[in-house]
Amino acid sequence: QVQLVESGGGLVQAGGSLRLSCAASGSIFSINGLGWYRQAPGKQREPVADMTSGGTTTYADHVKGRFTISRDNAKNTVYLQMNSLKPEDTAVYYCNAVVVTPSLSWEDYWGKGTQVTVSS
Repeated sequence: QVQLVESGGGLVQAGGSLRLSCAASGSIFSINGLGWYRQAPGKQREPVADMTSGGTTTYADHVKGRFTISRDNAKNTVYLQMNSLKPEDTAVYYCNAVVVTPSLSWEDYWGKGTQVTVSS
């Protein structure tokens, strides 16, 4: 079993910054993809950013130039630096990991989410 624990959410004014963290622990051989998704009230969960084990990053168009994803492979941790936040960034942010277990199976895990609220 693998656990993902997010932290770093909170309330910030428009134009401000937050840094989210997500630490993975448990039965991990390696982690392939690590990413962030978000879900605003009344909307579907959507991808925000992800990073492969090789360091390739992908960003949603609406966060490009404002958000930066990074990872510390030694700590099995992924970060999301969010700058120039807008009220429309308000959502619950979820961490996602594609984990290779010690038995070499690939499994998909989600964190419980952290609330980000941007006030205007």
